[in-house]
Amino acid sequence: MKLQQLRYIWEVARHDLNVSATAQSLYTSQPGVSKQIRLLEDELGVEVFARSGKHLTHITPAGEKIIALAGEVLNQTQNIKRVASEFSDERKGSLDIATTHTQARYALPKVINQFIEGYPEVSLHMHQGTPMQIAEMANDGVVDFAIATEALELFGNLVMLPCYTWNRSVVVPKNHPLASLSELTLESLAAYPIVTYVFGFTGRSQLDEAFQEAELEPNVVFTAADSDVIKTYVRLGLGVGIVASMAYDESLDSDLVALDASHLFADSCTKIGIRSNTFIRGYMYKFIESFAPHLTKDLVVAAMEAPNRQEVEQLFDGIELPRH
Repeated sequence: MKLQQLRYIWEVARHDLNVSATAQSLYTSQPGVSKQIRLLEDELGVEVFARSGKHLTHITPAGEKIIALAGEVLNQTQNIKRVASEFSDERKGSLDIATTHTQARYALPKVINQFIEGYPEVSLHMHQGTPMQIAEMANDGVVDFAIATEALELFGNLVMLPCYTWNRSVVVPKNHPLASLSELTLESLAAYPIVTYVFGFTGRSQLDEAFQEAELEPNVVFTAADSDVIKTYVRLGLGVGIVASMAYDESLDSDLVALDASHLFADSCTKIGIRSNTFIRGYMYKFIESFAPHLTKDLVVAAMEAPNRQEVEQLFDGIELPRH
C-alpha cells in the first residue's frame, strides 16, 4: 500500500468519481490513476469503487470506510510535514484559506495585508465559494481554514472558532420611499421586491427566519453570492437590497443609502472552521489572532483539544465578540 494510491482514491472520490478530472488535478495520466487504484484493490481484496465497464459508478460500502481512513492518513502526513517545517523554518510555508466574497472583500483585506508584511515568505492562497463549498474544503483538508457564517456546523470534523458578530443593512437609492421612514419595519420591507444573498449564504437563514416569524412572505426577486452584485442590481431598480452592514462603503456607495436593519434580524456570527487534529503552525496562530484578537494561541489550542463542540462553546462563554 502506497501513499500515492491512498491519495488517488481520495481525490477520485472528491472529484465525483471522474478519473480524468482527478488525473488532470494531480498532473498525471488517467491510465496511471486507474492502474494504481486496481493495484490497491487487489492488495486489499475488496473493491473501493463499483464499476460498469470502464466507468466508476459508485463507492462501495467498504470503499466509504477505506476512503475516510485514507483521508485521515493523508491529513496526518500533511501534519508531519508541517511539524518538520515548523522546526526547520517557522517563517516559511503556505496558508490556504477558503471564504465567501463578503469576507474576502470587506473583512479580510487589512488582515491579509498585515500578514503578508509580517510573513513575506509564507505563500497565501485564497479560495472563494459558497459556505457549503468552503466548509467541505476545510473538512476534506484541501484548505487550512474556512471563514464563513453558514454551513460550518454541518461538518462534525470541523472545530469552529467564533470571530465576530454582524448584522444587516437595507440599501436603497437616496430617493426611495424607505429612506424617508422614521423606523424600518419588516412589513415595510415586504412591500417591495428584495435583492439579497442566495439561500444558505452569508447569514441568509436569520433573514428568512425573521420574515417567517412575522408571518410575512418576502418578494425575493433576485439573489446573488456577491454583495457588490446585489448593490449593482439595486442601482438598476430591481429591488431593495439586504446586505451585511460591512458591505456598505460610504465613499464607494455614496449614491445609495444604508438603513440599519439590526433591530429586524438576529445577529449572525462569522467563524473560522479548522479540521480537527490539524497541526497549526506558528504563523497560522498569528493569522487567526490578527483576524480575531480574542482568539489567542492558548484559546485556539484549548478549542482544538476539546473533546466535543459543547466544550468548545463553553470556552467562549463570557467572551464578548467584536462587532463588524
